[in-house]
Amino acid sequence: MKLKITGIGNSAGVILPKEILARLRLEKGDEVHLLETPDGFRITTYDPEFARRMDVAEDVMRRRRNVLRKLAE
Repeated sequence: MKLKITGIGNSAGVILPKEILARLRLEKGDEVHLLETPDGFRITTYDPEFARRMDVAEDVMRRRRNVLRKLAE
């Protein structure tokens, strides 16, 4: 799909068609992430840093289940 870069105030932006917004489940004001890959750039709703932090948190919760249970009492 070919998109055009347009001026937005003092910046530039790409306008995403409604069909693309629907497929990404995005609305005006939502945040997206631009990831650089070996093949170019990728726009995604996925935040790899948040996913990494959640993996760490889940690991801690799994290993320290008893401590967390005591703290919750």
